[in-house]
Amino acid sequence: MGELSMDDSSSRKLHVIILSSPGAGHLIPVVILANHLAAEHGVRSTVLQVRIAESPESNLLVPAGDRELVEIVQLPPVDITNLVDPDTKVVTQLCMMMREAVPLVRSAVAAMDRRPDALIVDLFGSESLPIAGDLRIPKYVYCTSTAWFLALTVYSPILDGEIEGQYVDQPGHLEIPGCKLVRPEDVADPMLDRGDQQYREYVRMGKEFALSDGILVNTFEDLEPKTLQAFRENEAMKSVLKPPVYPIGPLTRPVQLTQTAGLKSDVMDWLDKQPNQSVLFVSFGSGGLLSIQQTTELALGLELSQQRFLWVIRSPTQGGVDEAFFTGKGGAEDDYLPKGFLDRTKDIGRLVLKWAQQVEVLAHPSVGGFLSHCGWNSSLESITSGVPMIAWPLYAEQRLNAAMLVEELGVAVRPEVLPTKKVVGREEVAKMVRTLIEHKDAQAMRDRAKQLTIIATNGLKEGGSSSKSICKILLNIEAKEN
Repeated sequence: MGELSMDDSSSRKLHVIILSSPGAGHLIPVVILANHLAAEHGVRSTVLQVRIAESPESNLLVPAGDRELVEIVQLPPVDITNLVDPDTKVVTQLCMMMREAVPLVRSAVAAMDRRPDALIVDLFGSESLPIAGDLRIPKYVYCTSTAWFLALTVYSPILDGEIEGQYVDQPGHLEIPGCKLVRPEDVADPMLDRGDQQYREYVRMGKEFALSDGILVNTFEDLEPKTLQAFRENEAMKSVLKPPVYPIGPLTRPVQLTQTAGLKSDVMDWLDKQPNQSVLFVSFGSGGLLSIQQTTELALGLELSQQRFLWVIRSPTQGGVDEAFFTGKGGAEDDYLPKGFLDRTKDIGRLVLKWAQQVEVLAHPSVGGFLSHCGWNSSLESITSGVPMIAWPLYAEQRLNAAMLVEELGVAVRPEVLPTKKVVGREEVAKMVRTLIEHKDAQAMRDRAKQLTIIATNGLKEGGSSSKSICKILLNIEAKEN
């Protein structure tokens, strides 16, 4: 890598702390970063996990070969029950948890045998950045979403001062210097209600990111060239965010990392028997719940499409289902699915209880499309598997992700109206499924996704753009150490 290469013996001396907020969706990309630093750069990482309960599965995220260099430390659980009420939004709760955890982070770092060489915090951990300042070590923010979302976040304090009233009521698009315009309806959840505390927390985060020494983003140059160029060259953007932005992705779970979780072999056997690119994989992630009405319409749309599907399904009301859901015993099927749906689709469809090995499923040759909530982890896993998507955003920054997947990258289709605004009918579901599996447009999306996969793979190789970004960060850390 020439001027950006690091001597292995020196890089192995580095020890970084990476702070993760609660929840699997936040912990997974943090651990993937730690795994990558260990495997590719010999860097030792200690992941500090803020939590509200035990998370025994966390160490399964670390490959056996990396466990000497990657350690997950679960901080004592935080308790915010006296600070919240039933109406407290998710982002507010996360920010409260991370705020309460600051003394725990400080104590954990102080108890280490050797002072760490750098601190990296995830999106919700910016209030722990002063700990690095006290230790006089470099401090970074890890944005596990898109560069476009990062741009909106860091520019939100400016929008807050320039625009009156609710963003969703604005007649035109929101302008971010040097970046693609943002439709008001696509803003991140905290921006939907400027009167709510989670909005104030979001604006605060946007300001605090600028206090770091740099921001790592799980994207790559050829995925978001315009936005990344704006961070480097647009004067208005640079005045808001002075620290450099480092695209280091796409960092995703390798297939072998999920194998220990044990997807039922009969499901994989079923996939093995299906024709290539014929199955639609349907999954809304750990936090994605549909209403009973929407679950019904989705089921009827899948049936109407007459295409094969593998559906990871959870109860619309309780966040989980039991075995009765599949057998119809006790009326469970009637509660959540159209009567007779399981019997009518038994030859073309398969339902999976609560969870499936997503990376392994997406990598299977029989999978031809992915109906997803557009969480960025899932989006990157789909792109790097060469699988086009039906974008079905539900919360967080997923609407922004969906807009980029459809309009900029051309690897997805989406409903005419946001699923958060109205129920998507069975006819529209069937049309999108057919488009993804059997229409000629699907091949163009698949080709584009495969093209991005090749570019992404090259970016992570030695000398690639993302590899160079990581080397720059490590060289900066090493320089500060000396």
